Amino acid sequence: MRITADTHRCLGAGQCVLSAPDRFDQSDEGTVLVLDARVADAAEERRFRDVVALCPSQAITLED
Repeated sequence: MRITADTHRCLGAGQCVLSAPDRFDQSDEGTVLVLDARVADAAEERRFRDVVALCPSQAITLED
């Protein structure tokens, strides 16, 4: 499983960065940057499902 982000959809709210600063950052324009897309195990999957749910623009997804 991996994290993907749609920078065109991103509003720059920064909820991802606040929730998981080890995995997300924001570009100079304020849009999401995925620092590490790998989701290693079920515990990380649960963690990132919560992060996905916090994104107001639904720009972050988890993919198999």
